[in-house]
Formats: sequence, structure tokens, C-alpha cells
Amino acid sequence: MQLYLVRHTQVDMPKGICYGHADVGLAGTFPEEVTSVRSQLQDIVAFDKIYCSPLKRCIMLAQELADDFIIDERIKEYNFGDWERKEWNDIYASDEGKKWFDNYVNTVCPQGESFRMMLERVELFIHDLPADAENILIVTHAGIVRAFFIVLENYTIGKAFDTPVAYGQVIKIKV
Repeated sequence: MQLYLVRHTQVDMPKGICYGHADVGLAGTFPEEVTSVRSQLQDIVAFDKIYCSPLKRCIMLAQELADDFIIDERIKEYNFGDWERKEWNDIYASDEGKKWFDNYVNTVCPQGESFRMMLERVELFIHDLPADAENILIVTHAGIVRAFFIVLENYTIGKAFDTPVAYGQVIKIKV
């Protein structure tokens, strides 16, 4: 089975803002970025299944790529809870932020989740993929792509976060 993980295109948010679960809009470069995603996928004959995060930044891209796809909550971006739409510098300056940055793998964001909780969601999603599928397209987020690296490619957490995942990038993983 081949998984084609696609990170959504650029968002209309200033740099330095936390926006994990927040349903933010897309940048004005969306049409050009869709063309780029299509060109990265042009050699694929067909997808047996297409999955998509429920956030509009993913749904809009999935609608450009296919007529039919399955929305799955488990591939929604990391839930930063109360920190959504706040500046990362302000988060880091807070006591809760310092605690989370010291151990984000196990520390739960206020009203959110820990990295381990997100990994568990992704593991459950992967477990439920149809075994008989040849090609699967997954339109999702950078955090989720990194979770796939950890679960399927045996990346360490450090290596996963050191691996760039660009907006609109297609990453192929053989399962």
C-alpha cells in the first residue's frame, strides 16, 4: 500500500501564531498551490480511498483533488486548546507554556492534548486503513504527517520535527 500524505496549502495567518485546531482560512496563493499539488500527484492512476481532515484548509484542497473523500477527525491537526490563535512567544513566556515546551510529548495543552495523544489518534487511523487498498490519499497537516513518520517510518520525535513538511507538499510512504 502507498500512502500519499498531502499537507494543506498556505494559511492566511501571520507567522508566529499557534493555529492547530483553529479553522483558519487559506492564503491568496491557493490556486497556484493546488496546481503544484496536482503536478506532484499526476503520475498516480487512481486512489482507492481519499481521507481528509475536517478543517476547511484541508477540505478546500481535497475538493480540488477529488469528488469523493472521507472526512476523519483523527487526522485533524494537534489540538493546542486554549492556545489556539495566540502568539507562540506569549505561550512560551507563560508558566504552562514552559511546562509544555519542556515535555510536549506527555504534557497536555490547556483544554487540548499532548503529542502522545495525537500519536494515538494517528495510530488508530492507520490501523483502520483498508488492507486491500493500493493507493490512499490523505489531505492533512504537518503535525499529522510527522506522526505518520514516527508510526510508520520509525522516526524519532526529534527527526520527525527536523524533517521539513512544506505547505502543499506530497509525501509518499510505503506501508
